[in-house]
Amino acid sequence: MGNTHNVTEFVFLGLSSNQDVQKVFFVLFLFLYTAVVLGNLLIVLIVMTSRRLGSPMYFFLSYLSFVEICYSSTTAPKLISDLLAERKAISLWGCMTQLFFMHFFGGTEILLLTVMAYDRYVAICRPLNYTVMMNRQVCAVLVGMAWVGGLVHSFAQILLIFRLPFCGPNVIDHYFCDLLPVLKLACSDTFLIGVLIVANGGTLSVISFGIILASYVVILLHLRTRSSEGRSKALSTCGSHITVVTLFFGPCIFIYLRPSTTLSADKTVAVFYTVITPLLNPVIYSLRNAEVKKAMKKLWIRTMKLEEK
Repeated sequence: MGNTHNVTEFVFLGLSSNQDVQKVFFVLFLFLYTAVVLGNLLIVLIVMTSRRLGSPMYFFLSYLSFVEICYSSTTAPKLISDLLAERKAISLWGCMTQLFFMHFFGGTEILLLTVMAYDRYVAICRPLNYTVMMNRQVCAVLVGMAWVGGLVHSFAQILLIFRLPFCGPNVIDHYFCDLLPVLKLACSDTFLIGVLIVANGGTLSVISFGIILASYVVILLHLRTRSSEGRSKALSTCGSHITVVTLFFGPCIFIYLRPSTTLSADKTVAVFYTVITPLLNPVIYSLRNAEVKKAMKKLWIRTMKLEEK
């Protein structure tokens, strides 16, 4: 299969062709993206500065928040700038770069969520061995494996799509370069490539979701022997993670675990997993976690005292 590219750029149709609607969207998404960056940076800062949040769970949470910023930043800035542009174009190399980093950070996030489920399993089901099994070195290795796994996943996806020839048309019915909309523009038979792309993303998602599901099944079975107070305390530490897993995997399954076709709802779902979910994560972890709220309060008091000086 050749890799001749007569197309040097792609043009996005965006979220709407109505100029007034685009201006409203510009204000809305600028606010949402700013909230994503500030909210997740706050989580990273709180975990780094609070001694109370030194456990592996918060170590992983800080990396998850950092990945959320990177993940949202692969699409949101371009979306926001395009809402004020008459022509929403991106170069071929820019499109491939966006695809690479989106799947790199997305794959890394999936693996981090899987690692966090394993951490909850060890904390609840193996509490006596927790400090040994989840020491700093182990945690660092697990985070490193998540980054490497995301890199391998993304490299495989971009290798499949980049080998395709693009000779026109060059209009993408989306607001960023995603695999399935770009795949439609290739001027060759893409059936096998589409299957491989879905298989790659599907394998990562299904295996990770299976491990997460198995972890929580074992946790629930283990908690049957605990007192009601013990069950409540243990489940409270899992509630935030379960909510985030549901919010992230739901849209991913809808987009990537189906035949290589595009649907009218794809852009709406994409807004959810590229902007809304990264925005909700810090809210979920701060509102449902007493330790995070206490650390946030202490950081606020410390900041106010420094301003008074």
